[in-house]
Amino acid sequence: MALTGRDKARLGGRRAVGLLAAGTAAVLALAAGGSVSQAAGTTPAQAAQESQTAAQAKKPKPTHTQIQLLAINDFHGNLEPATGSGGNINGIPAGGAAYLATHLKDLRAAAKAKGQDSVTVAAGDLIGASPLLSAAFHDEPTIEALNGMGLEAASVGNHEFDEGWHELLRMQTGGCLPDGDGQNNQNSCPDPKHPFTGAKFKYLSANVFFTNTQKTLFAPYTIKTFDDGQKVGFIGMTLENTPNIVTKSGVDGLTFKDEVETANALVPVLKKKGVKSIVVLLHEGGFPADPKAYNSCPGISGPIVDINAGLDPEIDAIISGHTHTAYNCSLTDKAGKPRLVTSASSFGRLVTDVRLSIDNATGDVDRVNTLANNQIVTQDVVQDRKTAELITKYKTLVAPIESKVIGHITTPSVVRTPDDSLESPLGNLIADAQLADPSVVSGGKAPVAAFMNPGGIRADLASTGGAVTFGQAFTVQPFNNFLVSMDMTGTQIKTLLEQQFSGVNGPEAAKYKVLQVAGITYTWNPAAAAGSKIVAGSIKIGGQPLVDGTSYRIVTNNFLSDGGDGFPAFTTATNKVFGGLDIDAFASYLTAHDPYTPVATDRISIGS
Repeated sequence: MALTGRDKARLGGRRAVGLLAAGTAAVLALAAGGSVSQAAGTTPAQAAQESQTAAQAKKPKPTHTQIQLLAINDFHGNLEPATGSGGNINGIPAGGAAYLATHLKDLRAAAKAKGQDSVTVAAGDLIGASPLLSAAFHDEPTIEALNGMGLEAASVGNHEFDEGWHELLRMQTGGCLPDGDGQNNQNSCPDPKHPFTGAKFKYLSANVFFTNTQKTLFAPYTIKTFDDGQKVGFIGMTLENTPNIVTKSGVDGLTFKDEVETANALVPVLKKKGVKSIVVLLHEGGFPADPKAYNSCPGISGPIVDINAGLDPEIDAIISGHTHTAYNCSLTDKAGKPRLVTSASSFGRLVTDVRLSIDNATGDVDRVNTLANNQIVTQDVVQDRKTAELITKYKTLVAPIESKVIGHITTPSVVRTPDDSLESPLGNLIADAQLADPSVVSGGKAPVAAFMNPGGIRADLASTGGAVTFGQAFTVQPFNNFLVSMDMTGTQIKTLLEQQFSGVNGPEAAKYKVLQVAGITYTWNPAAAAGSKIVAGSIKIGGQPLVDGTSYRIVTNNFLSDGGDGFPAFTTATNKVFGGLDIDAFASYLTAHDPYTPVATDRISIGS
């Protein structure tokens, strides 16, 4: 099919290209040993199209569909990279919303290049216990950032209830709070031109019901139909124990049901809708024996093990959270088949990249060929422009809250440097603030002693000419821990005090971790053996000797309440009630005691 120069000139433009393509296709077909039959009136282009269609018809259809599932959990409003140990994975700096957004885009682009569809989900605690940059605006900035990252569905975590379920509904639907334009160190909708419109992604919570109506707080599940018609169902599951670890008023009128029973009951519901591939977004997790093994799960323990064992084998994967640990497991379900179970640590430091392999013949997940990878959100990529601009905007808006003077101190600073007994002036101030906080009073019963971990005091309390700002106070206590009041017997308190010098906190002096206290005094003996360092008869609460069998109401933060820093005695306490944030108690105390003068460090002494 040779063309002369005159023919080429006459067949200019797109038509010429089409004819040349058709002619080339015909030649290639013949060269390959095929035949080109052209009926009367059939153009070369039509013949080429028919030839291509015939070739595609002979090509075998793929047996599997590969779908990318990207997952995060426990973001906790960390728009900027967290500091300290919360800002890295095995020593590699990680996290930050602008970096996370870029990694998600890159991962989706890689999947698209392979012809794979993608979906992004989360397993709870995206907000709550957040840094000031997000917390000052009721976590509205975090919701906006997650909208921009393309999140599609998320289970509700326990921290989503930190400001109550009414506020959580606002997080979904939008709207502004009349909170006094920053008067209480918070400011909803600070930009009048851009009111808060709520989450574009769907919050899911299958096991949280209104007690009076038995209707779920949010939709129990969502179904994603992909381009090739494959369906994946996502069930959202909230921590059943939520009512025991959040403020009672925040969940008033709600009932939290068993995760396993709830998920299993939804399996036939989804199957009736033609869904055979099912993923649970679960806000509960486990503890691998090696916390650094973020892409495996050696010796994993905790609630996730029992939950996996109880879930219906029709559920193909579990995306989990809550424990802030990272793992990538293949656990056996009760039918003896492998099931993917993952968690992406916390604070946006990891993204779990799952390749769901779906058998096209059955529509179900082929578990053997389903893979996952926990990828570190490194900071060596270009920050996503829109997310970075959002963070810059709120950093400007938070400045008035951050710089707000909340009180004064009569010294240039209040230091965290301890004396010989390991008691510090700043530790006393924080413990006093926790003891005085009204949010932990339960049934008219106020705590009589307070305990604060020294590692949670991140800096001296600085001032500017004696004036203390909210930002300076937040620098001292940046973790947004919740205060928890509880009952402990005299015997349990003695055990607690000995744990300051034993277990992971001893027996070497360098490991000692002496809690900062209020309402309690005692003496300890550096020369005594671990387990018997507290001098007998020296412990007093409210000036009265401690009695072994007497129950005392005490207060601490939720980190210690869970046994953190090597203090398992706290986990044996009873009647726990969650109050407000530790930073709020700290700020309120400074305002109520303005100006504040550091008190003597005479609560803990050394003797024999």
